[in-house]
Amino acid sequence: MSFNGQTSNRKVQGLRSLRKLPRPIYGHAEALPNQALRYRHKHSWGQLAYAAEGVIEVHTDAGRFVAPPQRAIWIPAGITHQVRSGPTTCIRSLYIEPEIQGWATERCRVIEVSTLLREMIRRFSSIPVEYDETGPDGRFAAVLLDLLAEAQEVELMLPLPRSAILRRLCRSLQERPDEKHGLAEWALQVGVSEKTLSRMFLKETGLSFRVWRQRMRLLSALPALERGDRVTDVSCACGYDSLSAFIAAFRSQFNCTPGVFSQSRV
Repeated sequence: MSFNGQTSNRKVQGLRSLRKLPRPIYGHAEALPNQALRYRHKHSWGQLAYAAEGVIEVHTDAGRFVAPPQRAIWIPAGITHQVRSGPTTCIRSLYIEPEIQGWATERCRVIEVSTLLREMIRRFSSIPVEYDETGPDGRFAAVLLDLLAEAQEVELMLPLPRSAILRRLCRSLQERPDEKHGLAEWALQVGVSEKTLSRMFLKETGLSFRVWRQRMRLLSALPALERGDRVTDVSCACGYDSLSAFIAAFRSQFNCTPGVFSQSRV
């Protein structure tokens, strides 16, 4: 669904002006911008950022969260974030009042979206904004919350370090996933020993440099695969020397091959 700039801007302003959501769950397609707000912002309520088509990314101070259509990103109330997506991405966000979020964590996370949950999110976008909470639509909303509570978390988050040195390094790596420099070369560039840099990376991200870079490369591959780019081209763009190595790493992270992921686009 597309909107012209004037209509989208009115919807963004309307969402901003709300002091309280009209109902505990808010997600009507015609009342929300359903576009990526690329500037840093936060809400007084929780947000489930879901892309029915395309890949959506959420960037916070803590890290980068990526979700294809089989996943969604939970953003708690008060978390400053920025949303990114491609031009063809179809967003269907849900906004949820904090007082009914007993199941939700206080940190961003990526969750699985089952076929049933996907269809319920899509269906909810057509329910009236001020639905009858005691009627069928209210019961539908309650079941939707139950399904969200049961959804499993998946590791599609790339943690970001705190120190300026590592942030610059990570920014360079994300801008050039195909960069081949090893940890020793990066240590030389930033002026510390390889051992010190390795220790800093593990302490600040919880991941070794090798694991962090592999996850970054695989997450960077998702938008290209979602667009339908050739697997071979995506593998090269993400810095893999062989197609077989890329397929093996992708299968380990996502439990399917890049080809199957690309073919399963919805």
